Amino acid sequence: MPARNKEQEEEVLVWIYTVLGEPRPKGEYEDILKDGIVLCKLINKLAPGSVKKIQERGTNFQLMENIQRFQAAVKKYGVPEEEIFQTADLFERRNIPQVTLCLYSLGRITQKHPEYNGPQLGPKMAEKNERTFTEEQLRAHNAELNLQMGYNKGASQSGHGGFGNTRHM
Repeated sequence: MPARNKEQEEEVLVWIYTVLGEPRPKGEYEDILKDGIVLCKLINKLAPGSVKKIQERGTNFQLMENIQRFQAAVKKYGVPEEEIFQTADLFERRNIPQVTLCLYSLGRITQKHPEYNGPQLGPKMAEKNERTFTEEQLRAHNAELNLQMGYNKGASQSGHGGFGNTRHM
């Protein structure tokens, strides 16, 4: 399991509360996010109507549903499935770095949405970078011998002495 990065966790919280336009509550990172309420509000702010019902209070099971609704919403928003944390990662504090990865991913995906012009989290996504090569440039490497073609710059097995022998130095 990757180590937790307090600086990234701090950056995530600053980003979330800047996006929400709300004051940040006191408390530990995982405690602030644990019930999923803030996460649901966040995705609703980024993509209005993503989470229809947010459980403000209730049993653990009802609060875990907030997290599941958030996960479904961010997947639909474009966060790759392998970057979305499991409910237990957050609710039972099993893998907090995965939660941070997911939120960074959400911040990254957010930058691709043209209607979004709020604060950014993490590095800016790369723009499309198309390259065009001439036929001549594409063919230029064909004359080169690469090492996978068996050319070995004069190295040989002479002096090896045969199968099963060790090298004598």
